Amino acid sequence: MRRVLVVMALSWLVSGAAQADGNVEAGRAFAMENCSRCHAVEATGESPRADAPRFRNFQTMWPLESLEEALGEGIVVGHPDMPQFELDGQQINDLLAYLASLPAD
Repeated sequence: MRRVLVVMALSWLVSGAAQADGNVEAGRAFAMENCSRCHAVEATGESPRADAPRFRNFQTMWPLESLEEALGEGIVVGHPDMPQFELDGQQINDLLAYLASLPAD
């Protein structure tokens, strides 16, 4: 179930609404502050945590269009050290816009 929430959350990231309404730099700042401890959040580099997918691979791993709800309700995953996030609408749009801006591997 937890993996399903992450997959659903990640799949909404490239939707047109998020790209149009989101601020890429604000999304990058959120990712750097909250996600970079485990994930590679930039266009290059490896994730510090081996089992944490690189942000630039999200759009090739999942259908990103379905992430909005999961991000709004809170992402819950299997490893215990990942915090649960509940983002507001603007944060979701910003993060999705940033993820959509990354070149896919």
